[in-house]
Amino acid sequence: MLIGELAERTGTSERLLRYYERVGLLRPQRRPNGYRFYDGAAEESVLRIRALLAAGLPTRVIRQVLPCTAADAAVLPCPGVLDALRGQLSALEERSARIASARETLVRTIAATEGALAPVDPEPAPARERAQKSAQGSLSDPASTVEP
Repeated sequence: MLIGELAERTGTSERLLRYYERVGLLRPQRRPNGYRFYDGAAEESVLRIRALLAAGLPTRVIRQVLPCTAADAAVLPCPGVLDALRGQLSALEERSARIASARETLVRTIAATEGALAPVDPEPAPARERAQKSAQGSLSDPASTVEP
């Protein structure tokens, strides 16, 4: 099948299929006219690649794991695969811990900000006090007012 048909069958863009080829995940044959030609197994391979990407594996790990996957997408025990998967799991756990820490910091910051919310008086206290005294003086002492 040609790249357009594979893209349609798998719901993957032609651009991604070319990328998968470039990084060594797919190996289509070439027709005399240079067009890529994919065999029937390519569809299953693309679906496995998409599933492994969705699981958080980078393409460098998928390249190592893909030959060790069965038709039902189970990963078979091949040399180095478990180490690669464990390494990826460890990286995801570290990333998850950093995200959890950042989330907690954000939650505390929001709570502190909400707790500090109070009506803000735009006029500084000393200026406000002078204005209040001046207003009180002019109201209580009629002689302090100047008439034109």
